[in-house]
Amino acid sequence: MNVVLDPAIHKKLKKLNVRTRKSFKERIEIFQLNPFDPILDNHPLERELIGYRSIDITTDYRAIFEELHEGGERIYYFFLIGTHDELYKPIEEY
Repeated sequence: MNVVLDPAIHKKLKKLNVRTRKSFKERIEIFQLNPFDPILDNHPLERELIGYRSIDITTDYRAIFEELHEGGERIYYFFLIGTHDELYKPIEEY
């Protein structure tokens, strides 16, 4: 298993408080051990984000990723992090 973080995630993490950054790091470590650990609430997304998945970082923050297959290896590409409202509000307005 290979976890890849989009540069946008690194940029966003720098703007977040220390507690959220620490929680992100801990959750990624848990994800690498067991992507379906119940604490992560790993679940598929719907509508415009169909094909992507989300995990919980804190009670409000989520990280969105895509599972890719390259050369027989699974790559988990995390490309968005934000609060539930930041990530899903535009979708819910439809």
